[in-house]
Amino acid sequence: MIVESPSKGRTISRFLGDDFIVESSYGHIRDLPSSKLGVDVEHNFAPHYIIPLKARANVKKLKSITAKADTVILATDEDREGEAIAWHLSEALGLGTAKGPRTQRIVFHEITERAIKEALEHPRDLDMHLVDAQQARRVLDRLVGYKLSPFLWKKIYRGLSAGRVQSVAVRLIVEREREIQAFVPREYWTVSAQLAKTGRTEVFTALLAKIDEKAVEKFDIEHKERADNVVADLQGASWQVETVEKRAVTKNPLPPYTTSTLQQDAFRRLGFSAKQTMRVAQQLYEGIPLGPAGPVGLITYMRTDSLNLAESAIADAHRFIKKEFGDTYTLAAPRRFKTKSKGAQEAHEAIRPTDPSRTPESVMPFLDRRQFRLYDLVWRRFMATQMPPAIFDATGIDIVASKIAIPNPKSQIPNSSYVFRATGQTQRFDGFLKVYPVKFSEMSLPDVAPQDALGMQRLIPEQHFTEPPPRYTEATLVKTLETHGIGRPSTYAPIISTIQDRKYVERHDRRTLKPTEVGFLVNDLLVAHFPQVVDTQFTAKMEQEFDAIAEGNMAWQPVIKEFYEPFAKNLEQKYEEVKKHHTDEATEEVCEKCGKPMVIKFGRFGKFMACTGFPECRNTKPLAGQEKPSPQKIDMACPKCTEGDVIMRRTKRGKMFYGCSRYPQCDWASWDDPRNPPKEKKGKEETS
Repeated sequence: MIVESPSKGRTISRFLGDDFIVESSYGHIRDLPSSKLGVDVEHNFAPHYIIPLKARANVKKLKSITAKADTVILATDEDREGEAIAWHLSEALGLGTAKGPRTQRIVFHEITERAIKEALEHPRDLDMHLVDAQQARRVLDRLVGYKLSPFLWKKIYRGLSAGRVQSVAVRLIVEREREIQAFVPREYWTVSAQLAKTGRTEVFTALLAKIDEKAVEKFDIEHKERADNVVADLQGASWQVETVEKRAVTKNPLPPYTTSTLQQDAFRRLGFSAKQTMRVAQQLYEGIPLGPAGPVGLITYMRTDSLNLAESAIADAHRFIKKEFGDTYTLAAPRRFKTKSKGAQEAHEAIRPTDPSRTPESVMPFLDRRQFRLYDLVWRRFMATQMPPAIFDATGIDIVASKIAIPNPKSQIPNSSYVFRATGQTQRFDGFLKVYPVKFSEMSLPDVAPQDALGMQRLIPEQHFTEPPPRYTEATLVKTLETHGIGRPSTYAPIISTIQDRKYVERHDRRTLKPTEVGFLVNDLLVAHFPQVVDTQFTAKMEQEFDAIAEGNMAWQPVIKEFYEPFAKNLEQKYEEVKKHHTDEATEEVCEKCGKPMVIKFGRFGKFMACTGFPECRNTKPLAGQEKPSPQKIDMACPKCTEGDVIMRRTKRGKMFYGCSRYPQCDWASWDDPRNPPKEKKGKEETS
């Protein structure tokens, strides 16, 4: 049996007998070459796959082992990427031939004994429709990345990159930033009254809701003078309860997690980046050693957009809830959720714990802090789906303010009537909130009845200003990408990571995403000259076509051809039409080494000073007053101690290197990026 990773293999090995050997492919064993395009655009976009140098020794080992086997079982992940890895293994190892061993493909949503044994009883052939969908994405991303990036090098500066989906994400962030820059605040006022029932001291607040039977809209009281007139008009008024409305409000639990909602919630609740969430979820899926029992898969597969739940999991949850919380918290019938995403496969499942009875507290001693917090989130969200709604008592009180008989001479609103409204909510039954806490504002109101007289303690006019739209966070960007139909579960985290690695977007205030000057520059050029590449609707259409390929309803080559031919023609024209954008800024500073003028240049890490005598003089230095960059995390655990994070640092001479955040306790360091060993490339593309 061949799986992608050793940790996944160790967990599966627990459920198999001595007749099985479990080996790992360590991810993809074949890919497009990094040194050239690797796609034959003249011959129906045939991809040229190679076995990377780092994978060759493992492929040789796998060939030796599979040659002696009766059966080779490909047990890679259940999605398109996993199907493609299985196909590449079959091709590279010469499986599926008359002389080779029997080959089977199995899939499962969780790494448990029940799931593995059931999968072994129902093997299938490779699904070439899924493989073709993955190939289509890979080829299209390569064509855009390797064709468009050199154009950016020539027209702006070397080292830039473009990507089919990353560029759309950058466009969303840039356009939001321009909305913020163009935003003009608008003033508005509210008037509230602090009231108490006659003879009582309990004070509550009501907000002005109607003037002359007309509902007060946000900008109806636009200036201070208007608010002051309302307050003046109400001096000496009598206050009386007009109506009291009481009703029960039910709050239903949210659906179980999909990839996107898990990333959003983990960001909001735990502060995890999308990449960090997927890394920890992968660990929980592949298996965590739980004492002498060995590694156990704690959650189901974490790349999914399905809301489907296995009947066995629902039944397990029902039994656990009944035992732990009693009949009051047990549903009479299971709650099921319908998947809205067109590309989702109902055979797949939402993200859930593999065993509901395995509580977060019971596994806490075996998990690190991040693993525990994410497992706790997944467990509680799933258990909540099979618990009753929370019930709140909601109260609404309408209060009439009647003016005195003699109108206020200062009033500019003669003969006006005013209605104020107070709303309150108190929890009657916690329901699913018992396991999945969600903040609902509670405010109790006094027990009053129509015609009750009230005393006004204070009238409060309050000034407000409209606020610009918020910058995207990782959570809201993932939600927006999903809403537009851009990307799929496996691509959200790489997209967000890539646009930050490329320095097109940076974190602002630690949470929000803000475009850099380079991000603005590249986006504007692409929008002006390659509008289709950065169009949200067009990108969503491509995703729908990938789905159609996966379902066997379209061939992949025509999809690529339809995009590539006009794209290539436009690219050729733009090389001639678009002039080089000069980003250098002149300064009055002179190079202390050769005496030539210094200019401000753009670089991968922002602006810096450089000598115009380049390449004879290579003098560079940071801008005056430029802050020394602080260490930057790259969402990867230290490969040596595993407890610290890998962070980017700089030497005293400014050279970048990678080290452990626990230094000096851990002395691991590397010049090379541990995520991607350095390769010589003709162009750069997004990783998805």
